[in-house]
Amino acid sequence: MNRKTIFDHVRRLLGRGFRQSEVEALDRVLDEAGGILPQDRVPSVPSCGVSPAGIQLVKRFEGCARLRPDGLVEAYPDPGTGAAPWTIGWGATGPDIGPATVWTREECDARLEADLQRHAADVREAIGDVPTTQAQFDALVSFHYNTGAIRRASLTRLHRAGRHGDAANEFARWKYAGGRVLKGLVRRRNEEARLYRS
Repeated sequence: MNRKTIFDHVRRLLGRGFRQSEVEALDRVLDEAGGILPQDRVPSVPSCGVSPAGIQLVKRFEGCARLRPDGLVEAYPDPGTGAAPWTIGWGATGPDIGPATVWTREECDARLEADLQRHAADVREAIGDVPTTQAQFDALVSFHYNTGAIRRASLTRLHRAGRHGDAANEFARWKYAGGRVLKGLVRRRNEEARLYRS
C-alpha cells in the first residue's frame, strides 16, 4: 500500500483534511514503521498461533466451569439448549463429552491448547494470505472457537476483502443460542470486535 492511499484512507476516516502537524506526524509514523510491519501479518506464517491476549480472551469467556470440591471439573449442558452439546473445561465440546464426563484441570488445559491449535489452523485456511494483525487473528480464533462458523460467516468474507470496519461490525450478529439472545454472547462479541479493531 502506498503512502497516498494511506493518507486518503485516514482522511476519509476523519471526515476532513489534515492539519500540517498531522501530516508530519503521520509521515514520521510511516517512516518509522515502514508501512505495515511484516511481523504483523499472520497468514502465510505456518507456525503462527494465538497470542497470550487471545488465549486470555477465550479463557475469560469460556471459564473453567463446574469445578467440584474434589478438584475435578465436570461437564455441563449448552446454555442455549439445556442439553447437547455438552461442554467441559475451557469450552471443549465433542463426541467424547457428555453429561457424565469428568476431567482434571490438567486435562482441561491440554484440551484447550489442542483445540486452539485446531481452530487457529481453520482460521488461517479460511482467511488465506490477506494481511491480518495478531489482534485480528486472535479475535477471529475466539469467534471460531465459540461458533465454529469461520468458513460461513460474512465477517470472514469482509475480512478477506480488507473491509475491516464492516467485518468488526459483523461480530455483533452472532449473539444467539437456542434462538435467543444471550448476554454472555453479546459481551463476548463486543470484546472480540474491540480486539479485532485494536
